Amino acid sequence: MPLINIVVALIVVGVALWLINNFIPMASSIKTILNVVVVVAVAVWVLQAVGLWSRVTSYRFLN
Repeated sequence: MPLINIVVALIVVGVALWLINNFIPMASSIKTILNVVVVVAVAVWVLQAVGLWSRVTSYRFLN
């Protein structure tokens, strides 16, 4: 996936999250949960897009 597509997607997700946080009234705890879920989902997507997700999922802590 080209780098420009990843950057554009990150900008779009960031702006959407900012709009939701600023203009949709909801409890602070729900906003926090939403932010964490979106950040984790975007991090996983970026890792998959750059091909590093298989390294993360195959990493072993103990032998």
